[in-house]
Amino acid sequence: MFTTRLLRLGSILSLIASFFLVPFTMPTQAAELRPNIIVILADDLGWADLGCYGSSFHQTPHLDRMAREGIRFTDAYAACTVCSPTRAALMTGKAPARLHLTDFIPGRTILSDQKLRRPDFRLQLPLEEETLAERLRGQGYRTACLGKWHLGGAGFEATHQGFELATPDIAGFRRMAPFRPGSQAGPVPGLLPAEEGEELSSVLTRSAIHFIDETKDAPFFLYLPHVSVHIPLHGRPDLVEKHRKRAGSLEGGQTNAIYAAMLESLDEGVGKIMAHLRERKLDRNTLVIFTSDNGGLSVKEGPNTPATSNAPLRAGKGYLYEGGLRVPLIAWWPGTIASGRTESTPVITMDVHVTLLELAGLDATALAVDGRSLASTLKGNVAPAARPLFWHYPHYSNQGGRPGGVMRDGQYKLIEFYESGYLELYDLAATPGETRNLATEMPDRANGMARQLNEWRKSVSAQMPVRNTNYVQVPLRPELDGTIRLPGHEVIIHGVNVRYEPPAHKNTIGYWTKVEDWVSWELEVTQGGEYEVEILQGCGKGSGGSDVDVSIANQTLRFVVQDTGHFQNFVRRTLGKVHLPTGRHTLAIKPQKKPGVAVMDVREMVLKPVGVR
Repeated sequence: MFTTRLLRLGSILSLIASFFLVPFTMPTQAAELRPNIIVILADDLGWADLGCYGSSFHQTPHLDRMAREGIRFTDAYAACTVCSPTRAALMTGKAPARLHLTDFIPGRTILSDQKLRRPDFRLQLPLEEETLAERLRGQGYRTACLGKWHLGGAGFEATHQGFELATPDIAGFRRMAPFRPGSQAGPVPGLLPAEEGEELSSVLTRSAIHFIDETKDAPFFLYLPHVSVHIPLHGRPDLVEKHRKRAGSLEGGQTNAIYAAMLESLDEGVGKIMAHLRERKLDRNTLVIFTSDNGGLSVKEGPNTPATSNAPLRAGKGYLYEGGLRVPLIAWWPGTIASGRTESTPVITMDVHVTLLELAGLDATALAVDGRSLASTLKGNVAPAARPLFWHYPHYSNQGGRPGGVMRDGQYKLIEFYESGYLELYDLAATPGETRNLATEMPDRANGMARQLNEWRKSVSAQMPVRNTNYVQVPLRPELDGTIRLPGHEVIIHGVNVRYEPPAHKNTIGYWTKVEDWVSWELEVTQGGEYEVEILQGCGKGSGGSDVDVSIANQTLRFVVQDTGHFQNFVRRTLGKVHLPTGRHTLAIKPQKKPGVAVMDVREMVLKPVGVR
């Protein structure tokens, strides 16, 4: 009897103890349900640069394994074609246009060869914006930012935006000491001391692993924005030599040995982090995201460039074509994300922000963000809901890109160039390389998407560029075969009514109702000689017969406008030949008489070399 009573008393005491222990064990259990989060952001890494995205030159075995063991997004996009806006979008979940942070910080100088003046955009991520780090820290996460912040200087560093541990913005280290970061100025906060000859990417990797090991009894958010593979290019000598030998017999495409070496080092770092997670048995409770801030650098910009080729995509960093916007995106979370999956639904940087909030237990539906959660896509096999994506870049890029806006809706992509309103419409399913502009073939779709793009700009209060009062006309240069093409959207207007009418229904110089109005182009002849002059003209029924002079280099060709039955029925006509010396010239079109309603419509002028020395 006494023993039975003792057993009962013990049971009661155990029950009471467990009751009082519940409040203290609940947070730990909840924390275990929330994944650790690692976001690895490459700098200027192109969509086609990884083996799992089709590269046959670059060697990226660890990222390729990450893709095999996780999910690879084929149509993932950066929020901008350059760096800082994408980083701001990742941190806030908001479109760069909404943030008014639309170019790299501090931005490009306004030059006289730019038709438009860029808006006065923000030069830092405002402190009032609640960042991913602040939101996750509020959920009990330990936070660290090790690498390139690039969202503001003094007073706007990562430590002011929710990161407990952060390096100073190390973008400058790649120029100061590529292999010994901080060695000239003592220890760098957040980084382990560099070993002799060690690359910056390796130091960042070791420091990231140290942060993981130092984090106890709490989930962690590690943001690892690498400096690689941004210029100036500088790789480990043994890897550079290895890839030079491999590239020796190759021509065009991806053949840059220094870039390949930098990418291999970056890949090694990713592999070490994944291996460490497995060793520490953290892999099944850690989500790793790998992506890039914009497309790869595909033009000459400093020594040892172009860095890469984004083929089959068009152009690269700084351009609104696919090569500048589409990026790799891989998610890895063993036991939660099924291995070997691909997802082709278009997604964008802001989606990563919202996804991580949901996985951390936060309700993002009430937040003013532009992204959508991909949590169900990662955890299940649910494709993201289709919706249009938008971009706004009111700047001239260092690489040659021009101000414009973009909309992608399903397989169709529209680009609107702000200088002239010129529209380009592409069917990405048919021509992923954006080689066939369908704006004039599908005017209703092009105009409809342009209207949607405009409404979106209004909804986010996008800052638009304005006319540059200091603009000096830049001459148009010959194509590779010496042909000089003078398109309608590059025209200089001299008059009251005549104007350039952009696609989709048009793409012409029109409204030429005053005979005193005239137009011109500035061009540069690099090889002097004889050129044949062509015009692509249209004229409505009953308005033919205008006498028009085409003048260049003190030579004039007069022709009579042909009635083509409609102003948008264009015919190509040869007007004659002119002799052009090397140098800059102005080609002018000046009507002499106009018997009908209007002179004509002109889509382009062409100068073809026929006797060039």
